Parts: sequence; C-alpha cells; structure tokens
Amino acid sequence: MYKQQVFDKLEGLGLSAAAKRLDSILSSPDSASRPVLDIVADLADAQGAENMRKKLERMLKNAKLKQSSACMEDIDYSPQRGIDKKLIESLCECSWIEKALIIILSGSAGVGKSWLACALANKAIREGFSALYKRCSFLYEEWEIAARDGSISKVRRQLKRPRVIILDDWGMTPLNARNRQDLLDMLEDRAGCGAMIITSQLPVEKWHEYIGEPTAADAIMDRIVHRAHIIQLHGESMRKLHSPIAEENS
Repeated sequence: MYKQQVFDKLEGLGLSAAAKRLDSILSSPDSASRPVLDIVADLADAQGAENMRKKLERMLKNAKLKQSSACMEDIDYSPQRGIDKKLIESLCECSWIEKALIIILSGSAGVGKSWLACALANKAIREGFSALYKRCSFLYEEWEIAARDGSISKVRRQLKRPRVIILDDWGMTPLNARNRQDLLDMLEDRAGCGAMIITSQLPVEKWHEYIGEPTAADAIMDRIVHRAHIIQLHGESMRKLHSPIAEENS
C-alpha cells in the first residue's frame, strides 16, 4: 500500500517517468543494496530525459514546420546539387543562431529549399532554440488582417520571440506598402537577437526590384544581405525525382 502511495504522489507531482523508473528499480533483486543517492540520481535522470522529450515535442509542434521530419542527417550531397558540406556542417553548430545571422536558400522550384530550411530549423530546435515556419504569402495576409483588427502589435511580438524564423517562398507574392513596412519592422525587431532562414526562387540580385519602392528596398536589403549566408541549390526537382511516376519508370 505504501509503495502505491509513493507512486501516486510522484504521479501527482508530474513525475511519472520517475515513478516508472522507481517501479523498475524496486522490481530488481539488487535494489536493496543500491545506495540511496544512486537511486535518486537514477530517478532524476529518467525524469529529466522525459521532460526533455516533452519539451522537444512541444517546440517542434509550435514551430509548425512544413516538413517536420526533415533532418540534417538525410541531406543529399549529390554533386549536381552544389551543396557545400563543410558549410552545412558548420551551420549545424548553430553559432549562426547565436549571432542572429540569416541563411538564404536560393534555387529553382523543387530543388529542396523548403526541406533544407526545415532541416536546419529541426536541428536548431534539438539544440534548444525555438523556431517558427512562415510562408510569406500567408504572413503578408496575417499582417493585413492584424492591421485591420488592431492586433498588429501582438503579431509583431510573436514574430520577435522565436530564435529562428523561416520565411518560405520569398518573392512569390507581390509586396504592397503595408507589407514592406511590416517586413522592415520585423527585421528591425529581430536585428541582433533573431536568426532567419529565407527561401526563394528569385535570385538575390533581383530582390531589390521585387521589393519595389527604392527607399524601403534599400532599408530591407541592408538588414538582410550584410548578415547572410547565401546557399545556391542546383539540380533537378526533388519532387520530380521522388514522384511515384518517376519511381515506377525507373
């Protein structure tokens, strides 16, 4: 009875992993000979590992990654893709996040920009950094709605909080004056404290033209390119290479 009461108290304190580990220890024939501190350390390790698992699960859920299963270990370094393995390995150390730098992933449709962005974010989360995925067209729409209903300050705070933000499909949706100002505000808010990953089919040299209004374009580009690693992806569309039809005909 006393044993069950201890388990119930541990469960009530949210220490279910420790309770489970204690049950396993007490079922072992050598449990009586183990030092008390050894057992306590064992319980702490079990609960710590479970807490970390739950935290990681929560961070991955909150990141809303487009491809949550993408991971750095699965990167295809085929020569035709033009990916610098040494650069990618250095990015895995996550110092670029500490320095609040920007990674620009450029290339034609289907070459794996969004996948690589999610893999980098996944790695960041596993190293303890929060992340958030945003598709640019949806973000601009979110800003427009927030401006109308008066919640723009709340949205700005939400975008400042994550250590890494992915802006996916940059350059696909035309920018208006409101979008340009909101984008500039976000870049200013995150300067020095927030890293970013931007994916785009549009070459960086055409971004100024895409942004449109020269003064805003100068300000936005100045806050991006001077703190950015630019990674150009090449090769055939990964969607084409891994499509059911391609596999059927191979």
